[in-house]
Amino acid sequence: MLPGCHIRGVSLRWAVIVHGGFLSPERERQVGVVQEARAALTGAVRAAGAILERDRSGMDAVEAAVVILEDCPQLDAGRGSALTAEGQVEMDAAIMRGEDLMAGAVAGVTRVRNPIRAARGVLERSSHVLLQGAVADQFARQQGLEEAELSYFVTDRMREYLRAARRQGALVKNDMGTVGCVVRDANGQITAGTSTGGTTNKLPGRVGDSPLIGAGTYADSRVCGVSATGQGEYFIRIAAAHTVCALMEMKGLDLESAVDQVIQRRLPAVGGKGGLIALDPAGTLVARANVPGLMFAAQTANNVSVTAFDD
Repeated sequence: MLPGCHIRGVSLRWAVIVHGGFLSPERERQVGVVQEARAALTGAVRAAGAILERDRSGMDAVEAAVVILEDCPQLDAGRGSALTAEGQVEMDAAIMRGEDLMAGAVAGVTRVRNPIRAARGVLERSSHVLLQGAVADQFARQQGLEEAELSYFVTDRMREYLRAARRQGALVKNDMGTVGCVVRDANGQITAGTSTGGTTNKLPGRVGDSPLIGAGTYADSRVCGVSATGQGEYFIRIAAAHTVCALMEMKGLDLESAVDQVIQRRLPAVGGKGGLIALDPAGTLVARANVPGLMFAAQTANNVSVTAFDD
């Protein structure tokens, strides 16, 4: 059975779904790794749910959830980010507000502890959508966002992945541990956010799908919100996140059918692997992947909840 879940909403007051990307089969067998990742996923949906229950904005909920996931060293975002070919971290993140299609993103940041906060800063405190590299780091610093040294972000696991990649002379197919969150708040607005450390042994300056609006992140409160995880170059090529919305809006597909069209047909057609989470205005929640190992968790206002490590 292909990984995924479907929770059908009935005009729920609020709903939230998060993902932590994928664990490799080897790491899925490590009890401590699974426990830590599961705790982060559970903590993320609970934090977002508590914010939504108090009728606060989806922006606050997405930020809170993704910060918890970025701080988990078992995932590939923030602490635990993949290393470039030069042994550095270059992190990407985006957040999009479906109410007015406003979006903010950063790419290639190296110092801000939680890139999702920098992405929100771009949305709320600049006239731009995407800032990259040193300029994005400077912007985050000017906003007073917490910074960290390289030693905070780098884990022994990612050092070993990079050593293996250098021995093999290629990219390492690691956990694809991008993280993300999509929520529908009490006002019916949908917000989506995604954060990633990228791919081990990537060229400095490489940018994946996560910070690209319409590729790895998208939200339109009339239609749906999406956060993707997997091989970013392929999600970019098919504009995966926006395509889910377009299939619903222009072809009349329901959320589950639109997600399946993108993940099970369009993504494999170009050679891509990965998955996504999505949510529609009724509070319907979908998580789907075309490879095993997708980690996700969800919670709704009527206390329906799930945390899964799909095989």
